[in-house]
Amino acid sequence: MFKKLFGKKEEITEVVLKAPLTGKAVDLAEVPDPVFSEKMMGDGLAIEPSEGIVVSPVDGEVVQVFPTKHAIGLRAENGAEILIHIGLETVSMKGEGFETHISEGSKVKTGDKLVSFDIDLVKEKAKSTVTPVIITNGDALSSIEKKPLGAVNRGETPVITVIK
Repeated sequence: MFKKLFGKKEEITEVVLKAPLTGKAVDLAEVPDPVFSEKMMGDGLAIEPSEGIVVSPVDGEVVQVFPTKHAIGLRAENGAEILIHIGLETVSMKGEGFETHISEGSKVKTGDKLVSFDIDLVKEKAKSTVTPVIITNGDALSSIEKKPLGAVNRGETPVITVIK
């Protein structure tokens, strides 16, 4: 009983990422950019979004917000580092059509809105809307298990289980 009152907080080792966007989850191999398809940044999956809202896939902390607002770095409670890269070659848009709802250091819960973006503008100005969701520190984790691909709903559909 006293351990619960005075003991150390239990370490979280397993985290289930929920889809950060609504759309269709696809294999990284299908992403038309070798940086992602060849897993140079890490393992994960990608989502073909059907709307322009990105939410946090985990409870954790925002560790990076790119100045162009097209990518967000998160750290889950078990230490997994997650990169959400909205679209391909979107850095050239210089933030046009993107709005962030968080900042570096923000604590987030699964489903909290991170970024909204103009999906039609991204379709027009970028190479693709496909959004890689990458575990960038997989070598520091014991396992990354991807769920079946297909239709996903932001903040609800489990997509990856990460074990420290």
